[in-house]
Amino acid sequence: MRNRAHSIRWYALVGLAALLGGCSHYYMVNDPAGTKVYYMTDIDTAKSGAIKIKDAKTGAIVTLQSSEVREISEQEFDSAIKGSKAKP
Repeated sequence: MRNRAHSIRWYALVGLAALLGGCSHYYMVNDPAGTKVYYMTDIDTAKSGAIKIKDAKTGAIVTLQSSEVREISEQEFDSAIKGSKAKP
């Protein structure tokens, strides 16, 4: 009986770790040189300080030398992405 309780706790702990490890981060990136705003869930930073992103609205891959990055909520992200798509 004790082994079963230990196993249940172990699986619960592993499940919790998997859930926490799968959490996404949402970002809004502003290009100060222009008027573009990009939304993404992942950012790659180069040694030069530039960032490479894939815009969630357009699917375009963009490299920015200068940028302002802000983490946003999932609701803000979803609202921005859904608001950009044409409605049928």
